[in-house]
Amino acid sequence: MDKFISADLIRTRFSQAMSAMYQQEVPQYGTLMQLVATVNERTLEADIALKDRLTAADEIDRLSLERHGAIRVGTADELATLRQLFAVMGMYPVGYYDLSQAGVPVHSTAFRPVTNTALRRNPFRVFTSLLRPELIDDSALREKAAEILAARDIFTARCRALLQLHEQQGGLTDDQATEFVTEALETFRWHAHSSVDSQTYQALNQQHRLIADVVCFPGCHINHLTPRTLDIDRVQQLMPSRGIDPKILIEGPPRRQVPILLRQTSFKALEEPIIFKDGYQGTHTARFGEIEQRGAALTPAGRALYDRLLSEAGSGQDNQQHQQHLAAIFRDFPDDETTLRQQGLAWFHYRLSEKGVATPPDQGEALEDLIREGRVLADPIVYEDFLPVSAAGIFQSNLGDRAQVRLAGQASREAFEAALGSAVLDEMALYEERQQRSLAQCGIQTA
Repeated sequence: MDKFISADLIRTRFSQAMSAMYQQEVPQYGTLMQLVATVNERTLEADIALKDRLTAADEIDRLSLERHGAIRVGTADELATLRQLFAVMGMYPVGYYDLSQAGVPVHSTAFRPVTNTALRRNPFRVFTSLLRPELIDDSALREKAAEILAARDIFTARCRALLQLHEQQGGLTDDQATEFVTEALETFRWHAHSSVDSQTYQALNQQHRLIADVVCFPGCHINHLTPRTLDIDRVQQLMPSRGIDPKILIEGPPRRQVPILLRQTSFKALEEPIIFKDGYQGTHTARFGEIEQRGAALTPAGRALYDRLLSEAGSGQDNQQHQQHLAAIFRDFPDDETTLRQQGLAWFHYRLSEKGVATPPDQGEALEDLIREGRVLADPIVYEDFLPVSAAGIFQSNLGDRAQVRLAGQASREAFEAALGSAVLDEMALYEERQQRSLAQCGIQTA
């Protein structure tokens, strides 16, 4: 048997293939990619300290690889099979997100790599949402949606066979992996032909546009891909000059000296022609281009402070006004790395400097002393996950719906994990483990 290739390599091949497919399907996404690359290049030219730091932390190369995608599925079987599919690529379900509180009838997880090495090689993530049919208040329509979903298979027969082969063999050879990427990609391809008649589509669309998007097509088409920028405000400002219409507000925290968590914006969803099963022609609005700027991962204490301040800030009608208001509210959130670290508000990765390698830490030496002496360096750990309020804001702005609170339901993590076929991983535990491992690698003992 030939040697199996790594999950990291399969993930990179898949993310590149998906990016190429999406650029063909949504040409504006290619324009967005070029704009982000230009802004990143200029940001690094203007901030040599940032460039040096990203290079030293081995982060610079992953900028161009940075992507996240988003998909929506309709059944437990679809979600459980996706868990197997992403596991082939070294991606695991992290976190539980209840979007029903914002009137979006889904709950979600993010499939992503979890180890330092895998994240460095390719941090590709897919935000994956499962429809909550119990939030369709018309019982006849709810049954109709269940029938439609039960009749489809969003995976090719060969994709399912390769998943079984992977399980039997414990991996895939180079040729099998190439075929796997091709077959898996079909699940995420856009279909201009709806699998329902125009009347059913309209009924589901009226209930909620996202329900129609999940139920009325043969696959779970990728609805956006997301490059990572180092200056989201600049990208937002420049989008109209490239013929791109941005959403009104940048979601997430305000601009800061030390970026935290995740800031997101997007261009508005496209109206795309579709043909219904009864021959009628119409349009469907679901797919868009998103941009993200990632900052430091916050500890539970940091996250509690963030959530409180965000709740205080509310949401504005104009981005400039909203950002100014956010910045004023967020003055209560420390904006320097030393305070974030000393107050335990953010997670950090620790490494020895040249000085530290020459004079390694002794047992009993205090971490703060080692950092002050320049023997240990502390870098904020990049936030690899998502924010439910921001995700709902992106979804709502691109579905053209204002908050439909009548669809709000209770969080149901247990039901989601039952559909998934496994527990979701705890993002905080993963960050804490990474921080502790980095301290141990420096030879530093912590209580």
